Amino acid sequence: LSLMQMAKISSALYNYQLDKKLFYVAILTDPTTGGVTASFAMLGDIIIAEPNATIAFAGKRVIEQTLNTTVPEGSQTSEYLFEKGLFDPIVPRNP
Repeated sequence: LSLMQMAKISSALYNYQLDKKLFYVAILTDPTTGGVTASFAMLGDIIIAEPNATIAFAGKRVIEQTLNTTVPEGSQTSEYLFEKGLFDPIVPRNP
């Protein structure tokens, strides 16, 4: 059921942005993982993340066991992903 809801939300968001020409800001908090990362979290016109947030599709252990490889330490943090251009600013929740 939740997978279907994510598809519906992503579709509604697409129509919202396309038809209404409206602006969508996604805010990634700690943690942002799984299907949320794979769907509407990354569809924003501006994507904001919290400092030191874990942002990933799958957890480190799952990736390591599935791919039989080591995930670099810190590679699923907002700072690392910001450096790679994944989203826009990093903003503290309570500045």
